[in-house]
Amino acid sequence: FKQKTAYEIRLSLVGSEMCIRDRSIGIQGGEGSFSEEAANQFISNHGISDFKIIYQISSEGVLESIDTGKTDFGIIAMENAQGGVVIESVEALAKYKCTIIEMFHISVDQNLLGLKGTNVGDITEIHSHQQALRQCKDFLSEYFWTRPLIEEDDTAESARRLSEGRLPNTSAVIANKSCAELYGLEILKESIHDLKHNLTLFLGLAKSK
Repeated sequence: FKQKTAYEIRLSLVGSEMCIRDRSIGIQGGEGSFSEEAANQFISNHGISDFKIIYQISSEGVLESIDTGKTDFGIIAMENAQGGVVIESVEALAKYKCTIIEMFHISVDQNLLGLKGTNVGDITEIHSHQQALRQCKDFLSEYFWTRPLIEEDDTAESARRLSEGRLPNTSAVIANKSCAELYGLEILKESIHDLKHNLTLFLGLAKSK
């Protein structure tokens, strides 16, 4: 993959009409995910209008969709200050060719969510993406060191599965605060990430010319 110059970015994004219309953006995550937050920042940064976000969950899904022309742009997480490099994104970038439109950070606020009426002491297992579990390592070690930590493909998808009864009722998930309202869950603990400034690097991608 390659990175464009600022001038090339403006030419590819703006074109003759000074805006982008009817564009599809694939993201590595479900509805309510941090990738959706990152996509909205990318959209704002580049004046994109009349867009559609496609929830593709995995980095490979995002890159494959760009490569085959199913989507115009893609958003994937690349690295977190606490969680380190996102391995699935590295593997996807090695498999597919693409152009980096933008690299940018967003602040990630991890929260412990459960079904309404659940008490923290009732929790028997915790589900989330590997990155979220890593970002909350100290918190989990202090409060849930005897509980299984189960890796999922996405933070928001974990919240959705819990709300749909696809996880045990005594499970909790680590996810974006917006997932509580979106999926009818309760915030059991707020801002449980270990680093005060928990930043994740995201890439905005397009197909290589």
